[in-house]
Amino acid sequence: MARYYKYKTPEDLIQDAVELGDEIELSEDFSALFESLEIRGRTLKNRLAIQPMEGCDGTLDGFPDELTYRRYQRFGAGGAGLIWGEATAIADEGRMNPRQLWIHDKTVPALTQMLDQCRQAHREATGSEDGLLIGLQLTHSGRFACNKPLIATHDPLVDPLTIDKSTGEPIDENYPVLTDDELKRIEDQYLVAVKLAVQCGVDFVDIKQCHRYLLSELLGAKNRAGDYGGSFENRTRLVRNIVQRIRADFPDLIIATRFNAYDGIPYRGEGEDFIGQPIPHELPMVNGFGMNPENHLEEDSREPIELAKQMRAWGVDLLNVSAGNPYACPHFVRPAEFPPVDGYHAPEHPLLGVLRHFRLTRLIQQAVPDIPVIGSGYSWLQDFALHAGAANVQNGYAAIVGMGRATLSHPDFAIAVEKHGKMNRKQICRTFSYCTNLMRTKDHPLGQYPTGCPPFDKEVYDPLWKEAKAKIDAKSK
Repeated sequence: MARYYKYKTPEDLIQDAVELGDEIELSEDFSALFESLEIRGRTLKNRLAIQPMEGCDGTLDGFPDELTYRRYQRFGAGGAGLIWGEATAIADEGRMNPRQLWIHDKTVPALTQMLDQCRQAHREATGSEDGLLIGLQLTHSGRFACNKPLIATHDPLVDPLTIDKSTGEPIDENYPVLTDDELKRIEDQYLVAVKLAVQCGVDFVDIKQCHRYLLSELLGAKNRAGDYGGSFENRTRLVRNIVQRIRADFPDLIIATRFNAYDGIPYRGEGEDFIGQPIPHELPMVNGFGMNPENHLEEDSREPIELAKQMRAWGVDLLNVSAGNPYACPHFVRPAEFPPVDGYHAPEHPLLGVLRHFRLTRLIQQAVPDIPVIGSGYSWLQDFALHAGAANVQNGYAAIVGMGRATLSHPDFAIAVEKHGKMNRKQICRTFSYCTNLMRTKDHPLGQYPTGCPPFDKEVYDPLWKEAKAKIDAKSK
C-alpha cells in the first residue's frame, strides 16, 4: 500500500503541502498545456515533453534494439510535442551501462530509423508531425562509466561510491583524474557526436550536465586544478566551448541542456527502517553545485542562475532543470512512493522533493524568461501531475512540463488529456520503482534487465520483472 500518496482531490494535495510548510498551485484548466511555443524559429505544438531517460535495452555495440524501437514508437504515438531522446553516449568509454545507446558512424542509420519511426507513429496518431520536435541527449558518464571510472576531480563524498572495475574496490586519492588534454579530446568527441546526430535528423541536441555525470561533475569541481576547475569560469569552460562550437557549426540547430540546479550529497539507509541519512561529511564541503557548502540541505542558486544566463548568451535555446544523483541521493532526483532495490526509504515526504524541483525550475525560468525551461519531478503527483504542470505554465514558473518514468506506463498521456481532460487512471505511474529495479538487477546475461513498467506494460515487462525479482529475493536470503 502507498505510504504517502492518498489524495482524492486537488484540495487534498494543496492542504498536505500547507501542512508540510510549503505550497503547491494546481489548475483544472489544461488549455495552457496545449498552446504552441516558438523555439529558434521552430514551432512546438504543445507544452508537454517526454523527459530524457537512461535506456538499457540497446545492443552491446550501441544500436537501438527491438524494445528501443518499440519505446519510441509508443512515445511518438503519445501526442507530446517534445520528445527528448534518451542519454546517448558520445564514446564507448563514456557509456553508463553496456546496453546504453552510443552514437557513432555505424549506429547512425539505426538511430535515424528510430527517430523516423517515432515521427511516423506521431503522424499516424495525430494526423501530422507539424509541431513535433525530437532530439537526443548526448552524454559522457564520467565517473559512472561502466567500463572504467573517468573522474573530473576527487570528491571525498562520491569517491567511496565509485568502483575501480579492475580491483572491485572504491577509488582512492591515487586514482588518476582526467587531464586538461583529455577533456579537450572529449570536447572534440562531443562535436563529432553532434554532427552525427544532425545526420540522424534530430531537431535538437542536449548537452547533458546533470546527475553528477562528467559535465555535471565539472560544474561542482571546485577543488580541481588547471583550466577546468576552481573558478566558475573554469568549471564551465568545457560546456561553454562545446556549446559555442556547436552554435558556430550549426547556426540553426536547437541546442538544449539538462543541468543540475542542486547536487545534494550521498545518502545511505540506516536503522531498522532503513531510512536514508546523509553520509558523514566535513564542512565546508569541497565540491558540489547549487548548494551551501556549509549546509547541503540549503540550496544556493546563485551559480545555477548565472550558468543559465551564460548559456543563453552562448546560444542555448532550451533548458531542462534537474537535481541530485540517481545512485547517491535518488530521493532528490525522482521522489517516489517506494525506493529502488539498491536505495533507501526517503528521509522526507516525497511532496517536498517535488516542490524542490518546482522551486528550482521557477528560479531558473524567472532568471531567463526568454528561454523555455522544462520542469521535472511531476511523476509522484500521479493523478494531479498535470494539474501542477498547468499551473506552473500559466504562472510562468516553467514553459514546458516534462514527464519521465510516468511515460513508460502512460506514453499517450498527452492525447488522453487533450481528448478526455484527464489521464487514464489505469495507466498512471504509481512510482513503485519497478522500472529502476529492472535496471539495477545485474544478473541478466547482458548485464541488466531492460527498464520498463511491469505493472502497466505487462506483456513485455512483467515476465522480466518476475525473473529479476526471483534473483533479488534469492540474494536477500
